[in-house]
Amino acid sequence: MYHALGYSTIVVLQAVMTFEQQDIQNGISAMKDALQTCQRYRKKCTVVESFSSLLSRGSLEQLTEEEMHAEICYAECLLQKAALTFVQDENMINFIKGGLKIRTSYQIYKECLSILQVIEKRKLEQQFFSEFEGGVKLGIGAFNLMLSLLPARIIRLLEFIGFSGNRELGLMQLREGASGRSIRAPLCCLTILAFHTYISLILGTGEVNIMEAENLLAPFLQQFPNGSLMLFYHARIELLKGNVQEAQEIFQKCISVQEEWKQFHHLCYWELMWIYVFQQNWIQAYHYSDLLCKESKWSKATYVFLKASILSMLPEEDVVPTKENVVALFRKVECLKQRIAGKSIPTEKFAVRKARRYSAVLPAPVRLVLPALEMMYIWNGFPIVSKRKDLSESLLVTVEKAEAALQKENLNEYSTDDECLVKLLKGCCLKNLQRPLQAELCFNHIIQSEKLLKYDHYLVPFTLFELAFLYKNQGDIDKAIKVLETARNNYKDYSMESRLHFRIQAALHLWKKSPAD
Repeated sequence: MYHALGYSTIVVLQAVMTFEQQDIQNGISAMKDALQTCQRYRKKCTVVESFSSLLSRGSLEQLTEEEMHAEICYAECLLQKAALTFVQDENMINFIKGGLKIRTSYQIYKECLSILQVIEKRKLEQQFFSEFEGGVKLGIGAFNLMLSLLPARIIRLLEFIGFSGNRELGLMQLREGASGRSIRAPLCCLTILAFHTYISLILGTGEVNIMEAENLLAPFLQQFPNGSLMLFYHARIELLKGNVQEAQEIFQKCISVQEEWKQFHHLCYWELMWIYVFQQNWIQAYHYSDLLCKESKWSKATYVFLKASILSMLPEEDVVPTKENVVALFRKVECLKQRIAGKSIPTEKFAVRKARRYSAVLPAPVRLVLPALEMMYIWNGFPIVSKRKDLSESLLVTVEKAEAALQKENLNEYSTDDECLVKLLKGCCLKNLQRPLQAELCFNHIIQSEKLLKYDHYLVPFTLFELAFLYKNQGDIDKAIKVLETARNNYKDYSMESRLHFRIQAALHLWKKSPAD
């Protein structure tokens, strides 16, 4: 069963990375085989179905060791389905639709935790105890961590059908699993690393536990100095510390050390593209966005929009050597949009809506203002740039130039939206440069212009989120929480809504903790 689980995990991982239809079919097939293999070894009357009767008989240990491992492997296969859904749709619609299967996995993990506690208490000797323990800690930890990230409204719905998520418990279980001797110890470690280096940034507040990430990665980096996954996380940590040049070099090395999975190169291209955006090296950023457009199938609409956005930051004479037509690229975005399980990907919806300014039916397109920096904001790049004063100052100069240019232009239907976008970007730069009063003026200008906005309604709730952080940094936690709750409760149906709700949930989780915690 462990061979089946291991093989299906690799195949599913490949499917997630390639988005190739054939790889997805292979992943589904491998997962089906793994589930059938585990099913053969499970107790015919499963733990979940008869748990109450088992408890009443006080005979949890009636399960053989083989049956216990079958339960944990079966649950892990189901959890991978949940993780695949999480990657595909951050709105979590699929997650809820597939709730019954995921709930089965969750229930199995909970019952296995009870079994683990009985085994530990009674000191029952088992040959492969550490493997069972590692499986329980990975499952309980990952589930709790994943569920704790969700916006409050989704958590309320999931609690109704028996789910609950505790971030501290999740991280504790994963840390214990990472320090153990099981084959799942590296998976526990990589899950925590993913949380610290990615999830905390994109779906959280941007406040990252770099020290723990470095400590977790160090032994793996020592053991596998040329392991592409280890190098990738190493580069991410360096980037989060503000060591842009070091991160750049490590990502380049990460590309060179393996050719087996080209899709891993695409992850590095994505990171390198953003590094050059942070540095405003638009030609190099264009180079990597172009590679993503040509090679990666994850989200063509997002890649083409990013490429067009990056090129539009350049003077027209610098675009000529690339032989690209910026207007034509923006016009391609809408036809590249994909649907997964009947739902559009939120970042693609955002790109399509912004690109409509270049629609062929319009007499003349109204250029987007600082679109690459707007996408950088959406992907929460400003917390990374905050580590580098020089980069923040350089970005502020660019934003102020755009602000001055806007004031000289004739008014059009997008003028207020563009002005407010520039104010948001300017406020973020000023916040990074520790100039809170000036940042607050920018944010308040957007809030006062709320009724004048025609298209970019997302600017107001996102601005309230930024304003809350200003208040929090000034020590006024109560006011910060009140502003966050206003952003969460008073606005709906705007672009990237679910992403903001994830971030609000993360901030409220941190700020509402008592001082003793």
